Amino acid sequence: MNILEMTPMVVFDNRCYLCVRFAKAVNFLARGRLGMVGHYSLLGEKLRDEILDESALDMFWLINNKNAYGGRAALLPLLRSIVSSKRAKSETSKIDDTCKQQCKTAKSVFIRSSSLFSNSKKIALKSK
Repeated sequence: MNILEMTPMVVFDNRCYLCVRFAKAVNFLARGRLGMVGHYSLLGEKLRDEILDESALDMFWLINNKNAYGGRAALLPLLRSIVSSKRAKSETSKIDDTCKQQCKTAKSVFIRSSSLFSNSKKIALKSK
């Protein structure tokens, strides 16, 4: 299956407690219509190799059929996708949370939250 056929999808750090909570909130608001993919899952690794670049692990990503938006640049397209996505419930909407890091501290929450606003990227996807 072509990766772009599974869009829109959110790619997040599935080893970070705060990122998993963010992904669960997005999944709830989108009612499961967005694909949810962890950076460290098999599909996440494939996405990093084929679509995203070396900054992929620095932020969450929204991938639609035209662009990949990362961090701050993904916030507005994410809201649009939550409101306007008409596709059926996604098979990849289950969120695997394998958090093994100590990221529940106030310092970690601050660092992750500030990285959301400091990192931003947009990658145009090539249509195949």
